[in-house]
Amino acid sequence: MKILHFADLHLGVENYGRTDPATGLSSRFNDFLSALDQVVDYAIDERVDLVLFCGDAYKTREPTQTQQREFARRISRLSASDVALFLLVGNHDLPNALGRATATEIFDTLSVRNVYVSSRPEVVRVQTRSGVVQVASLPWLRRSVLLSKEEAKSLGFDQVKQKMEQALTEAVNRNISRLDPALPSVLCGHVWMAGASPGSEKQMGIGQDPALLLSSVAVPAFDYVALGHIHRHQVLYDSPPVVYSGSLERVDFSEEADDKGFYVVEIGQSPPGVKRPVSYAFHPVKGRRFLTVSVDIDPQDIDPTGTVLRAIAGKAGDVREAVVRVGITLPEQMQAQLRDDAIREALKEAHYYAVVRDLQREVRLRMGQVAVEELTPLEALKKFLEWKKTPDGEAKQLIEYGERLIAEQVAGPE
Repeated sequence: MKILHFADLHLGVENYGRTDPATGLSSRFNDFLSALDQVVDYAIDERVDLVLFCGDAYKTREPTQTQQREFARRISRLSASDVALFLLVGNHDLPNALGRATATEIFDTLSVRNVYVSSRPEVVRVQTRSGVVQVASLPWLRRSVLLSKEEAKSLGFDQVKQKMEQALTEAVNRNISRLDPALPSVLCGHVWMAGASPGSEKQMGIGQDPALLLSSVAVPAFDYVALGHIHRHQVLYDSPPVVYSGSLERVDFSEEADDKGFYVVEIGQSPPGVKRPVSYAFHPVKGRRFLTVSVDIDPQDIDPTGTVLRAIAGKAGDVREAVVRVGITLPEQMQAQLRDDAIREALKEAHYYAVVRDLQREVRLRMGQVAVEELTPLEALKKFLEWKKTPDGEAKQLIEYGERLIAEQVAGPE
């Protein structure tokens, strides 16, 4: 049985984009659709039996009609090609209030062929062209679902988090008890696993999300554990494989160096009581590149613009159609020497660019506990000679010369 595992599509992320004049849509919206198309094309061309989507279809809980239409078009292609699809609800898919429908529930409501939607912990038997596979689901769960109002009200923050982690573990165990060992089984979860290396989602609640222990899911009952929520693809455990597929497209510069894609899993057959052979591999998708160009301008640089242009030229092949940020660190007094028009010209082939200047202000010299500005000229000279550890004889002579110069300056031309 061949399974494709992906997650965290986040349709609707439009930062670093520009408007397509033909459609009026953001170019970044098209980037995310292109990544999804590569998943759908692979699933159809390679005759994948089941596609597991582990949550967060959209950026927001209330996607636009256009976003929903374009997502539905891809779902329809999979359905028509006899590819089973399991859609899990992630934290970005949950509506603002209990009782409201999620955007993905429409596929369940319309009973779209080959499409299964899960918004609660359960075991779903999915019929594929290669047989039945059990999917134990662990969608993103609200605190209000895991804890009663009275219970949450009487507990501190750490206690609430601990209670939620316990409730998640119990949900996994209940699913395990419902599994038929004769059938292949996978866990599909949208959850934070303890020990996972975060990506851009770390700004969305790291330290606040309840974390599930690896020992809770890395159990023989599952042939494969497919996870979503963390944007960096990674393998947490090998037997059974516990895997985050990561997000499909880069969201921001924190993901600049991350490969994006999906996992393809193959579960073999075995006699009763013998562990099924499982293989898995990461398949990258072609996405929008992010590129950082960092330039430090030396105070003695006579052509700071040329230095910046050479740094950009060194990345010439990478700049084309990329999202680029140029960080320039330079002394404050040199900023007028930078030619903005020349830098913009060098970046004209980028899809999007931003130039940020980090101006280094001159640090005033301090002698001991007082600043130079607080001293008389003669005091400043004496402090300077002390700081330079000038030999006594030489220092005495320099101070005498200094006194004369200061006296002449005070007395004027007379």
